[in-house]
Amino acid sequence: MTKKIIPIIKDGKRAEVLLDVDERKATILLTFNNGESKKYFGADVYECLGKIIKEHASSKFLCKGAKRSVRPSSMSSQMSSGIAAYEHVLGKRATRSSLVNIFDYEDQDIVSDPQLQKEYFYLWLESIKDVDD
Repeated sequence: MTKKIIPIIKDGKRAEVLLDVDERKATILLTFNNGESKKYFGADVYECLGKIIKEHASSKFLCKGAKRSVRPSSMSSQMSSGIAAYEHVLGKRATRSSLVNIFDYEDQDIVSDPQLQKEYFYLWLESIKDVDD
């Protein structure tokens, strides 16, 4: 298991949570500073993080995996268990330089529902239909 400390904003105050990430089993054990913890399961680690973000929507998770424009491809989901994902920019095709770690720090355009990431992804797909390489 890999341990990740993620900054959050909860009730207007900055705090941290501990994530125990098991890539092989696609699970994350979330532990708050007060000792409260819960294990999340998914098809990959990105999906687990999405479940955490949605369940704790009143908290803002300051990481790339909570950014509206970040989502793994099918291949990155399978090869990295969703830990590597693409940061999409409207009108631009994704490249290797678009790859990010979902646990890296981010404080811009953070969402509290993974459905918003899915909607952005489809918007991005539309935006690159007529883009030449």
